Amino acid sequence: MMDFILPAWQVIAIAAVGTVVVAVAGGVMTDTTGWYRTLRFPAWKPPDWAFGPIWTTILALVALSAAIAWEGASSSLERTIVSGLFVLNGLLNILWNYLFFFIRRPDLAMVEVAFLWLSILALVVATYPINRAASLMLVPYLVWVGIASALNRSIVRMNGPFAGA
Repeated sequence: MMDFILPAWQVIAIAAVGTVVVAVAGGVMTDTTGWYRTLRFPAWKPPDWAFGPIWTTILALVALSAAIAWEGASSSLERTIVSGLFVLNGLLNILWNYLFFFIRRPDLAMVEVAFLWLSILALVVATYPINRAASLMLVPYLVWVGIASALNRSIVRMNGPFAGA
């Protein structure tokens, strides 16, 4: 297998563009007006204004983690595995927004969020031997998606059943 090396600035640019794509794709599918406003929420739900800054911080940490892990990987195989995990995670992140907001199926999103959380855990584990800081940068993401999954579950319990369920 040929080793694929990129200059550090390109690695950072690719990681940044990747996270922006995930953020924009998720944002395009997220509508917190109309249908969303009709849902009942638990009292502990964070205020809507908090989600933007939290996700911005998390995605910045994800991009930085990806760049550091790529740079620290000792082989092409290790870079391929870590890159694949980051891509899978981004796709699962977008899918959650699609399920919850776009097709209005919090019940399906509740199932999918388990896979999203596991993909973050896989990233934490896979990046740890490469660079501990890159791994630890993903922990806030893991915690936040854990909170989001509990919120998702509460929304399903308080509002279900949903169409087709």
